Amino acid sequence: MNCIVTAGPTFEPLDDVRRLTNFSTGRLGTRLANFLVARGHRVTLFIGESATYAGERRAQSLQAFSTTADLRSQFLATAGKKVDAIFHAAAVSDFAFGKMFARSATGKLKPFRPAKKISTRGGSLFVELVPTPKILPELRGWFPRALIVGWKFEADGQRADALNAAANQLNNCATDFCVANGPAYGPGFNLVSTTRQKHLASENKLFSALARLL
Repeated sequence: MNCIVTAGPTFEPLDDVRRLTNFSTGRLGTRLANFLVARGHRVTLFIGESATYAGERRAQSLQAFSTTADLRSQFLATAGKKVDAIFHAAAVSDFAFGKMFARSATGKLKPFRPAKKISTRGGSLFVELVPTPKILPELRGWFPRALIVGWKFEADGQRADALNAAANQLNNCATDFCVANGPAYGPGFNLVSTTRQKHLASENKLFSALARLL
């Protein structure tokens, strides 16, 4: 099977030297890609440039991405090719930087045009955070015949909240399965579909369950 696995974080630039990102290391997605390769599948690993996981990458094809827009463009470039399954484990930034403002001598906010490197000598800045476009809802249109598995990492709430968020993702994004995990879910993972939920106590059990879908 021809598979795409995404791993690691995107980032959104503030200026040419500073960026907004998250704590994703790329570990889980990279190890999933390795697991699938070991079972005879051909894997393209989209890996975030900022991923810090230093383990081996065995995917037959490696493509680094930077921003959310860059990851989106790489999916679009692949849309015309035969793809049997997509495992979208990357932690895509929820926000990007929007308008910037500086406080004038009279205390009013005025538009600020960023330089290549914003100087701290000007004092405090006020920066708008705007949502980034979501990639997952677009995948079904780009890959209508592929198995699509999304991820839902929930930090707040209880296990039921994480499972509800996973179910909402399935409905909103037309994916086949969603992996629920994170502090809200607690130890392990849950492979959620529209008809069932399956708790998986370890990473290897999750990988085995995902491989059985192919």
